[in-house]
Amino acid sequence: MINILLVEDDKLQAGVTENFLESHGFEIIWTDNGKGAIKIAKTQPVDLILLDFILPDISGNEVCRFLKQTDDTKAIPIIALSIKSSTEEKVAGLLAGADDYLPKPYSEEELLARIYAMLRTKELQDELRLRNRQLAEVLSRVEVLAVTDSMTGLFNRRHFDVVLEKEFNRTVRYQYPTSCMVADVDDFKSINDGHGHHVGDICLKELADIIRNCVRRIDTVARWGGEEFIVLLPETKKEAAVTVASRMLTAISNNKFSAISKRITVSIGIAGVPDSSIDNAEKLVNAADNAMYEAKASGGNKMEVA
Repeated sequence: MINILLVEDDKLQAGVTENFLESHGFEIIWTDNGKGAIKIAKTQPVDLILLDFILPDISGNEVCRFLKQTDDTKAIPIIALSIKSSTEEKVAGLLAGADDYLPKPYSEEELLARIYAMLRTKELQDELRLRNRQLAEVLSRVEVLAVTDSMTGLFNRRHFDVVLEKEFNRTVRYQYPTSCMVADVDDFKSINDGHGHHVGDICLKELADIIRNCVRRIDTVARWGGEEFIVLLPETKKEAAVTVASRMLTAISNNKFSAISKRITVSIGIAGVPDSSIDNAEKLVNAADNAMYEAKASGGNKMEVA
């Protein structure tokens, strides 16, 4: 059912128009003033508005201008109806936002033809808006997939590299500390060999959740590769990063993993700037990676600071 809002202060004229349009299958909502028209358009489903431009409270131009500037109503086509048929009046109505202008008195057949024309245009516009929304949703999903590790849901290495470079440049420019942590699962090969890669994948997903919950929202967590994770902590000194790493070690070693009964631990390496030996983003990651290998060589389930 097509809902048409008829805004007409002449009750007799409104009745004639309403009867005619209802005989052609339209549902008519009638009001005799501009304020009522605005309220109905904002609160009820309306497919088209027939708007008399001479109203007892506010002018049709004002009603039209308001509706076309409001997000909820700007897509509703408006056909202006007025006894003023001069070019200047038509131009003023169209500039106010009317989609069509029909001088009074008008023939019912012409009114019907203009309504159908407006509804065809609205249908095309609605379809275009729907396709644009669908396209935007698809693009959004593609963007998420492009930066996400499909298994863990963390950021992938490519995205981390972009964030790292940008954050390191900001660190150099504004002279604030930044820390980086690399965490590697201890003896992960035994999990894959003893329980299968499917179980290993489940453990990595749970590890990703634990690591994500141990850091702040402004920190960037990514899967660095295999069973290795990396965390960038902006505006964080190494001493503060040690606290985060300690929390992470405890949370992981105490966690009861769903797929295996064996305790899982990680080795963590920490590096940070400012540091005279680190003058680019790659060196920051390498320093944290080297520190991680030191922790692993010392028995694992511990951290080392570069």
